[in-house]
Amino acid sequence: MERMNQGSLKLSSGNLIGEKDTLQQREVHQGLDSLREDRLVGLDAEVLPAVADSHPQIPAGMRGDPLEPYRPTSEIAEPLQAPTLWHCPDGSFAKRIMVQGQGLDKPKGGSQCQVLVSGLPSGVGLPEGWTELTVGSGSWRDSPWGEILEKCLETMCSGEQAELLLPGRAEPPALITLASFTLGKDSWELSVKEKEELASEERARGTELFRAGNPEAAARCYSRALRLLLTLPPPGPPDRIVLHANLAACQLQLGQPTLAAQSCDRVLEHDPRHVKALYRRGVARAAFGELDGAVADLRRVLEVEPGNRAAREELGRVVIRGREQDAGLARGLRKMFG
Repeated sequence: MERMNQGSLKLSSGNLIGEKDTLQQREVHQGLDSLREDRLVGLDAEVLPAVADSHPQIPAGMRGDPLEPYRPTSEIAEPLQAPTLWHCPDGSFAKRIMVQGQGLDKPKGGSQCQVLVSGLPSGVGLPEGWTELTVGSGSWRDSPWGEILEKCLETMCSGEQAELLLPGRAEPPALITLASFTLGKDSWELSVKEKEELASEERARGTELFRAGNPEAAARCYSRALRLLLTLPPPGPPDRIVLHANLAACQLQLGQPTLAAQSCDRVLEHDPRHVKALYRRGVARAAFGELDGAVADLRRVLEVEPGNRAAREELGRVVIRGREQDAGLARGLRKMFG
């Protein structure tokens, strides 16, 4: 009988201990639920903007996706455990994707991009921190870094963060974050009028840069204009001839005579008596040693414009070079067979 009482006491104590633990767990869960409810009730419409403004690096009104309202970055994207390395097909840059973006859409011509840029070299002409950049427009595209940044943005999705890597560069990579963008158009979606207007803007900007002594940036403008016009049905606008001729002038100043001669070829296919193209091709041919072709081009310039002083002076220099080259060859042959 005594044993039975002891057993009952132990069982009763066990039940009391179990009931006590259960009650403590319920109190904890009720407290957490109550805390969650208090927080949800407290976040009314007036408080929510203050929460968003408490993030100093996120500009007001920034959205994580062009089609959805703003959400904190921690909710829409997380750093990748193993960053993905992506190479641009033309070899101009590579990017190491640190945070994967959302969706499939990417910025196109006319897209207004909210971008966070950090780590760019000094003097590149691009702002650090949050900024708005428009694809296909703006002086920010004039520098080599601007051109590469634009190419990089055109490969990014909303919310993506990536390190921008340049081949052959020793400096640390720049960090680019594309927070949001508006929808734009690919070149094939533009009308003929839209393409011609954009090409005209690029041409005007290129001429401005060339006169300012920046042939490299001017060449990029002329090339972009040509890419727009080359998609039009033949014969295309006459602006293409002028653009090729202007591009050749830039290429000569940049020490690219082979490319300059090719640009002049495009002009002379349509206008064999184009004086500027003939002169520039003659200068380019002389630069890479095709002296006979240079003489022929320069003489044709003088046939069209007998008073062209620049062509006459260049022709004289080329003829002298040719004579010196022939004399040197003759000396070499005499030594070989003398």
